[in-house]
Amino acid sequence: MRSYGYLILVAVSGTLLLGCRSVPWSSDRPAGEDKLRLRAERVDHSAASASTAIPTESQPQPVELAAAVQTDAVVQIAAEVPLSSEWEAAIEAPLQVASSAGPTIDLITALSLTTGENTQIAFANARIQEAYAHLDRARALKLPSIRAGANYNKHEGRIQDVAGEVIETSRGSFYSGLGANAVGAGSPIVPGLVSQFHLADAIFQPRIAQRTAAARQAGATATINDQLLLAATSYMELLRAAQEEAVARDILERCQRLERSTAEYSRVGQGLESDYDRARTEVSLRRIEKARMREATMIASARLAEIIRWDAGTELQPAEDQVVPLRLLETAGTTQSYIATALSQRPELREVKHLVCEAVERLNREKNAPLIPSVLLAASYGGLGGGLGGDLTNYGDRFDADAVAFWELRQMGAGDRAAKREATARLSQARVVHLQTMDRIAREVVEAIAQVQSRSEQLDYAAESVRLAESSFQKNWERIENNLGLPIEVLQAIQALAVAKREYVQVVVNYNIAQFRLQRALGWQATPEL
Repeated sequence: MRSYGYLILVAVSGTLLLGCRSVPWSSDRPAGEDKLRLRAERVDHSAASASTAIPTESQPQPVELAAAVQTDAVVQIAAEVPLSSEWEAAIEAPLQVASSAGPTIDLITALSLTTGENTQIAFANARIQEAYAHLDRARALKLPSIRAGANYNKHEGRIQDVAGEVIETSRGSFYSGLGANAVGAGSPIVPGLVSQFHLADAIFQPRIAQRTAAARQAGATATINDQLLLAATSYMELLRAAQEEAVARDILERCQRLERSTAEYSRVGQGLESDYDRARTEVSLRRIEKARMREATMIASARLAEIIRWDAGTELQPAEDQVVPLRLLETAGTTQSYIATALSQRPELREVKHLVCEAVERLNREKNAPLIPSVLLAASYGGLGGGLGGDLTNYGDRFDADAVAFWELRQMGAGDRAAKREATARLSQARVVHLQTMDRIAREVVEAIAQVQSRSEQLDYAAESVRLAESSFQKNWERIENNLGLPIEVLQAIQALAVAKREYVQVVVNYNIAQFRLQRALGWQATPEL
């Protein structure tokens, strides 16, 4: 028997995207064999045949998973240690899923593919790139733009000269070089080198964009955390469905065995035909249940395949052949200490803090905008020539330089006041979101701890119920084999065993999911020293 020995706890650093600005992403989805090579390099799962993963007397060692943080990657580690000294449940036999056509996948592979293939993570990464592009553009506001061109101007008829006299003339001119549309004595309308900006934007826009980029990075880390939780939960749901399908097969086989016995007893007159009918009814119901479990397995596979972008239409099978409780974190510390840990680790809080700072910078910009001028710096250099009629002579160098600064009260000051009120309102909204996020994180931690503790208490009871139900079935069946009763007397023991086995699977999987939720609630970080 193998214990559930190769699992993974994925830790996402708060500076995961700060260092590289990107998450591994490939638009080309590798084939199933290439994906499975990730798993094959880590663990060799030997083939085994049996029925279900149900506790008996010997003890496997459940796993304790710890997290490590690395600034430039998702870290994965696995270890095998006992869950607790009180846990005495064991796995009766490895799980052999009936439908073996599809490839197998383990939790390590599912989480690895999530970080590299998931579309939500790719979208978050693209938003980071967009934010950094805005930051680069904001930092470049002070830099001049370069323009080059040429223009030809031809005038016929009346024109007013500088002295105010209206004269009749025919003239033309041609300009080429840095800038364009240079006509007459004024500077070129299109300067060759031009830097035109509101000085407030040059000061505050880089600060705003930097806060936005930092918020997008933290938001992307939160997206990774959410998708890792979704992948882990989906994998556990696949394992749950496969285990329940195996339970349904096992119970169906026992019911068919009962059906054959009641048929034989009825044929020789030692049993009632009605007992045979009851056994046949139970077999039909168990066949329905088996078909329902097969459906659940296929649906769970499809949902996991969507998250990891597996090949469409391929049914995945869990590589783990049994389900046992996982211990990701100790829950001996106080709830307040866990909440404090989460508030220091969760990327969602870092995201909203940066958004608050962004709102502050926007408000500062609007407060200072009327006091800071807009600036125009321009320079043009080229060649200009012209003359009367169509004569383009006297072609020579021309240089123009302009420096302009002006102050503006938008809409007589009403526009500036409105912009300031709008920025103040957005700052208030960001602060409220910050408080909401803190409350939500605290609630998620409390919920996760409650789930872990409650479901931990259910583990021993679930294992004990299976052992007792199995013992009851065996004792009843031995009585039948010794001709001390009728086969139909075993039916109730089979039904109780079916309920106990399904409940065991439910309790263990729910406990494991609660462990993953607690890890995500704490920010996918290592076990805290509480």
